[in-house]
Amino acid sequence: MILNEDNYFEIINSYDKKHWKTLLYLIPEIEATDKFGEMAGGEKDDNGIIQMPYYIESPVVRRFQKYVGELGILISFDWPKWDDGRKIARNKEFNFDSIDIPTKCKLITAIIRNDRYCEGSLIAAFDSGLILKILKSINKQL
Repeated sequence: MILNEDNYFEIINSYDKKHWKTLLYLIPEIEATDKFGEMAGGEKDDNGIIQMPYYIESPVVRRFQKYVGELGILISFDWPKWDDGRKIARNKEFNFDSIDIPTKCKLITAIIRNDRYCEGSLIAAFDSGLILKILKSINKQL
């Protein structure tokens, strides 16, 4: 389920901690994961044809995407034009506790949507600790 920009705030704020448990249970696994993905391809096959490089996501990244979709926290909005979100995501010192959970969901949405156009950006968000910071902040605010 993808939420609409007109009512996402109320819907997300109505979710209790139990609703979030599958996603929040990933926190220890994310903390214990050393490698969130790797690039594959780019080699020539037996016919001399080069396979385009692509990313292979770790199981925890794939489960994260699955759970986010199932929980109804993705929001339909114009994420490429959301400059505040871009600034938040790039600021390594940003205090995620200073924003509400629906805004964190907008960040998650933008990161996942961006990965469709810039393959590997979701893995990079895990590698940088951004996803972990968002999830820990959601857990703390609940």
